[in-house]
Amino acid sequence: QVQLVESGGGLVQPGGSLRLSCAASGSIFDIGAMGWYRQPPGKQRELVATIDSGGSRNFADFVKGRFTISRDNAKNTVSLQMNSLKPEDTAVYYCNADIVDHTWRRNAFWGQGTQVTVSS
Repeated sequence: QVQLVESGGGLVQPGGSLRLSCAASGSIFDIGAMGWYRQPPGKQRELVATIDSGGSRNFADFVKGRFTISRDNAKNTVSLQMNSLKPEDTAVYYCNADIVDHTWRRNAFWGQGTQVTVSS
């Protein structure tokens, strides 16, 4: 059983920073790309940033220059550092990972989501 657990959400003022973390655990053989998505109120889920196992990163245009993504392959974790936060960054943020388990099955797994609210 593979599980992704997120932490680090909360309430922050505009211009502030937050760091989200996500840890994968369970029957893991290999992890490919990991990333973060978000779902603003009343909108569809959208890509925020991804990072592959070699460290190549991809960012949505609306976070370029403000957010960074990193991962620790030894600990099966991925983090999202969010700076210069704006009210429009308010959303539920979801961790995602492409994981091969010990039965050699590859699936995309999602965390439970963590709320980020940017408001004064």
